[in-house]
Amino acid sequence: MLMTKGRYIMYEYIKGLVTNIMPTYITVEAAGIGYHILVANPYDFEQSDQPIQVYLEQVIRENEHTLYGFTDLDSKRLFEKLLAVSGIGPKSALAILASNDHTGLVRAISEQDIAFLTKFPGIGKKTAQQIILDLQNKLTDLPFYGQTDLNDLPAAMEAQAKGIPNQALADALLALEALGYTKKQLQGIEKKLATQALTDTAAYVSAGLKLLQ
Repeated sequence: MLMTKGRYIMYEYIKGLVTNIMPTYITVEAAGIGYHILVANPYDFEQSDQPIQVYLEQVIRENEHTLYGFTDLDSKRLFEKLLAVSGIGPKSALAILASNDHTGLVRAISEQDIAFLTKFPGIGKKTAQQIILDLQNKLTDLPFYGQTDLNDLPAAMEAQAKGIPNQALADALLALEALGYTKKQLQGIEKKLATQALTDTAAYVSAGLKLLQ
């Protein structure tokens, strides 16, 4: 069993059915066992009768045995690199990944853009400087490195759908709060989100992150 900085590397991924989606986690059932997995944006996943593959990172500490999940291997690798930064824990790393603008994140680190990094919850100037110091020359193996275009907002944000249930927005606000944004920050964007015709909770979360940043 390999141990590094308090982390035991035991699982690479899990294949199973998504049986539950909550603002802070998803449940994936595999071989009759339901796995509680924390993810950056639970609403990126859908409940279905078709199995999916979720990449995993397990964190074991004195009072914590937790699984973190990712839609692809590159996101997991970026999460691992963020965890290696002094002062960055799993919650902060997930909050950073939730924006889905991994290209912008990598570019900000490469260009020493502290202002970009301090927009994430829990990331102050000192921590932003530490991220740059620790990762500036360690991201060249990621596919996001060297790209120039920021990820666009999901197409769902532009859809002029009607009749979106308020529950979708409520769930999105809970998911954003779980990432570390304050109630005051969320109150500041709630009315703007409510005026947007979005198709689902994932779109609300993405739109909310854009407004917060």
